[in-house]
Amino acid sequence: MGNMNGPAARQLFEGTNSVNDAEGWVSVRILRQDHPAEASYWQSFLIRREPGLNVTGVLQRIATEPKTTSGEIVAPIAYEANCLEEVCGSCTMLVNGRTRQACSALVERLVADQPGEIELRPLSKFPVVRDLVVDRRRLFRALEKVEAWIPVDGYYDQGPGPRQSQQEQQQAYPLSECMSCGCCLEACPQNNLVQIQQSEGEPEAEFKAKQDAHFDRTFIGAHAMNQVVLINSHPTGRFNAGERLDAATAEGGIQQCGNAQNCTAVCPKRIPLTDSWGRIGRAATLHAIKKFFG
Repeated sequence: MGNMNGPAARQLFEGTNSVNDAEGWVSVRILRQDHPAEASYWQSFLIRREPGLNVTGVLQRIATEPKTTSGEIVAPIAYEANCLEEVCGSCTMLVNGRTRQACSALVERLVADQPGEIELRPLSKFPVVRDLVVDRRRLFRALEKVEAWIPVDGYYDQGPGPRQSQQEQQQAYPLSECMSCGCCLEACPQNNLVQIQQSEGEPEAEFKAKQDAHFDRTFIGAHAMNQVVLINSHPTGRFNAGERLDAATAEGGIQQCGNAQNCTAVCPKRIPLTDSWGRIGRAATLHAIKKFFG
């Protein structure tokens, strides 16, 4: 075919009925937004198909020559990426309407499953910062709320800790693979967009406190619940298990789960979140009974 770019490539593509007919090319339609307070809009780009090309690679190629299918030179697409191997969770977006990681979404499979152009959108349950970049602070605030860590009173040698059986390790390992990507929150019908506006002249510390207070009243989500189960299953983590269960059953806690199980269906790490919901529900019930009887 030769090295075809710009108008030549567009002419080839526009003269066909589908992406598969335009051999070697694929159209990518992206929902863009220049500023949180501005309206979103669509732009399309034409990208040469290559073996092993993923969505992150598509965005990188657009950045080298950000020219739309109409020939307009535009600003490169803003997006997040880090590990490029489905570990960090930063590149979560909606690809053809499905929440997933851009680094593991291969173009050839996307085109085979859904012929036509590839559609990219930012997550809908998080405030948009710009283009495909969203503010996921609410996700991490939920981890703070449930204290998803094992506290320490120092980093001196405290000797060997409690031993964990191999069976406990095998149960805990799948839960530890959570990368806080936000897929479970995006797919959850109990989770809605929470957007807090900063007033003019409002100090950053006061705005953050206002955000935290609002986030703490909303549904914590499967990722935070899963971390409570993980930490409470550890011999050392059990010392503070009650505190985490209190936080997990406070306003916006696990009692708001509607059992849709969308979180399990979309989890890129295939974490058994449904099992975790059952485990934390039982633990929370026993904890409440023990508290009732003192």
